[in-house]
Amino acid sequence: MPLVSPLPSDHDPEVVELAAFFNETLGFCPNSVLTMQRRPAIAKAFIQLNKAVMENKGRVTSDLKRLIGYLSSLSAGCRYCQAHTIRAAERYGAEPDKMEHIWEFRTHPAFSAAERAALEFSIAASSVPNAVDEAVEEELKHHWDEGEIVEILGVIALFGYLNRWNDSMGTTLEEPAADSGRQWLGKQGWTRGKHV
Repeated sequence: MPLVSPLPSDHDPEVVELAAFFNETLGFCPNSVLTMQRRPAIAKAFIQLNKAVMENKGRVTSDLKRLIGYLSSLSAGCRYCQAHTIRAAERYGAEPDKMEHIWEFRTHPAFSAAERAALEFSIAASSVPNAVDEAVEEELKHHWDEGEIVEILGVIALFGYLNRWNDSMGTTLEEPAADSGRQWLGKQGWTRGKHV
């Protein structure tokens, strides 16, 4: 049982309109947003932040942003967000090799040096205590400009919020996301955990 039950998807007309964004990314409105709408200002602000963070400005592609979010969520242990990010990565055209070998990003040939730097930064920045050190910073700056680094860290910070929200809330995982989790993450031991 979630800590707080989600409200119906049509509860707040403004949230419904803003949440249409998730129909593209996930194919449904997440239960996390349906719970946030108990305080509509939180739901609306979150959706606007999500849209701004996930907007593409160049080389930090939509699928890479979702893989960054996945590793951030893996570091935090949030199975709800792991399933959502791998589903969104798939929907945004991530190569199957990348999704199947995300745990091997440091060595697998499907990943470029720039992607490795971003993904390594995701793990370091998501760790508690924070593990961003000079080596991680230097490698990141070698491959990405300052605007791109802001985009990358925006994704990590967004999922920091979502990881805490969904794991503390025990948000019920939607079946389409659970299917993606089983398909892409099941071989590595992923389960829904508390998100039933």
